[in-house]
Amino acid sequence: MTDDDQKQRMAQLEAKLAAARKAQAPKPRADEHYSLANQAWRMVIELVVGLGIGFGIGYGLDLLFGTLPIFMVLFIMLGLAAGVKVMLRTAQEIQEKKLAEEADENAKARD
Repeated sequence: MTDDDQKQRMAQLEAKLAAARKAQAPKPRADEHYSLANQAWRMVIELVVGLGIGFGIGYGLDLLFGTLPIFMVLFIMLGLAAGVKVMLRTAQEIQEKKLAEEADENAKARD
């Protein structure tokens, strides 16, 4: 066997190996989508953070002014309202993305 013959056979073997690796490789994701569980956790965390921040501010003001837990209760309610508002905004964002994807799919199906 000559060197050229061996090089050619090696090139063919490498091409076959590359094709086999490509066939076995996992399919790359076209674009990254959050799973429903990730979206749910995001919304829960937004609510809890709102409550936590409200509690911290209210407790701090109560300690500063030496009052009963009036500020704590007030800011917990404000934190709850802020957390719910952020959760609703997140849900709307998710819904808008889903509607846009469906519109794109329908447009592609018509073409």
